[in-house]
Amino acid sequence: MGYDVYGVGNALLDIQYDVTEAFLAEHNIGKGLMTYTSHEDQDKIMQAIGDGQLRLVAPGGSVANSMIALSYFGGDGYFSCRVADDDAGKLYWSAMHEAGLASNFDHSPMPEEGHTGRCVVQITPDADRTMLTYLGASAELNEGQIDLDALAQSKYFYIEGYLTTSPGALKAVIAAKEHAQKHGVKVAVTLSDPAIVQNFRPQFEELIGDGVDLIFSNKQEALDYAQVPTLAEAEKVLKQITKSYVITVGAKGSIVYDDHERVMVPATEEKAIDTLGAGDMYAGAFLYGITHGLNGAQAGYLANITSSKVVTMYGPRINKADTIALRQQLIDHCGRVLT
Repeated sequence: MGYDVYGVGNALLDIQYDVTEAFLAEHNIGKGLMTYTSHEDQDKIMQAIGDGQLRLVAPGGSVANSMIALSYFGGDGYFSCRVADDDAGKLYWSAMHEAGLASNFDHSPMPEEGHTGRCVVQITPDADRTMLTYLGASAELNEGQIDLDALAQSKYFYIEGYLTTSPGALKAVIAAKEHAQKHGVKVAVTLSDPAIVQNFRPQFEELIGDGVDLIFSNKQEALDYAQVPTLAEAEKVLKQITKSYVITVGAKGSIVYDDHERVMVPATEEKAIDTLGAGDMYAGAFLYGITHGLNGAQAGYLANITSSKVVTMYGPRINKADTIALRQQLIDHCGRVLT
């Protein structure tokens, strides 16, 4: 069986709270950023917030969210990650299968010790999300978690930029990328987060190497990677390292370049209450679109309406029923049936 997308990324249990900007300032937490921390420091922050502000607990992780979106739309996906043999790991394993994804859990046992990764997501009243991440077992992701046979049978290999922070994970995905390219599998990379790009740019350069087929980024990530002041200059840099790219530009929508044509895809206006997962949903919908006969503009439209939907609700993903409705909205918009 072949797969539309083979994804690899961190396995994180999302624990989401409502907080104020004053709380973030009091605890010296950088608003709107992702910061790595320890399991113990996460516990201290959660105790300080209090259970009364808890919104939800759900399996997450950037590429994991994207892969679930792809599966909900009807795509075939395979997701590789590393979890611990704890309650969080078992919940994660179950959620991936319920979402319809194949995974390396089918072929390799979970480690027996340690903790599954967690992400404490703090949502401020302006709908911005600030994340404190403990990688846990994900920090030890290695080549043993990559199913090379499944990868070789996929259309796209999708790599999470957060993996550049772990030497072992970086080594594993670089080897997997070479294997994918050897078998004609296209490679997509997400830049993930401005702070990651700023602090691990050499690792991104090592990962991208001679080039990839598709890069996902937001405006700030593109500027940080290119190390230039304007988006136009950043796009010139991206064209040197990737055949296609997508840059989300907030309320303006997204820029899609598909190797020969650049289009600006307008955003759908929605009142945001939680921006967590917007970029992940965009990538999952876009990957579904380009593996099912859509051109860049059409895939960008589907991705925009999907990311616009997720910001109107709490949590990193839209549910399957909403995904099916968005798929129909795309069909009505394009006047065609998806392949």
